[in-house]
Amino acid sequence: MLRFILLLLLYFISLLFSSIKAQAPNTKPCSDKAYYQFDFWIGNWNVFNSEGKLIGENHIKSMPNACAIQENWTSTNGNSLGTSYSYYDISDKKWHQLWIDNKGFVLETNGSYKNNEMILTSEVVQNQKQPYYNKIIWKKNNNGSVTQIWQYLSPDHKLIKEAFKGIYKRKKS
Repeated sequence: MLRFILLLLLYFISLLFSSIKAQAPNTKPCSDKAYYQFDFWIGNWNVFNSEGKLIGENHIKSMPNACAIQENWTSTNGNSLGTSYSYYDISDKKWHQLWIDNKGFVLETNGSYKNNEMILTSEVVQNQKQPYYNKIIWKKNNNGSVTQIWQYLSPDHKLIKEAFKGIYKRKKS
């Protein structure tokens, strides 16, 4: 009988400790490997168009205290400046980005990483000409560069226009 009571007591103690452990806050936030899928974009970059002309600079840094990546873009002519924050949300298992530029343009996108590409899209934008949505692709290239393509697509996924294509090459230290 004493043995049974001891076993029962041990059982309840183990339940108590597992309950406490389950309620303990995560001591390693953003530790899931999905949080690191966009790390290939982190760095200091010169950005070129398809013809090889320098069109801007971009500094992308990790923000480990916020589990995010911050982008700081400057075009070579200085007319276009912008910042974005990209983050992985474990609750919906998607990447999200908020872009804000010096002209007041704001763009929210979300999506996922697959086959060496981060693909983020916006909700459909209603405008006077035709509805469209934004699709932005960052492709991790074998040579260490990154290609970013920003497209406007119709609601039925047909290309309307390529808004931007940049080839990111790491700045020499």
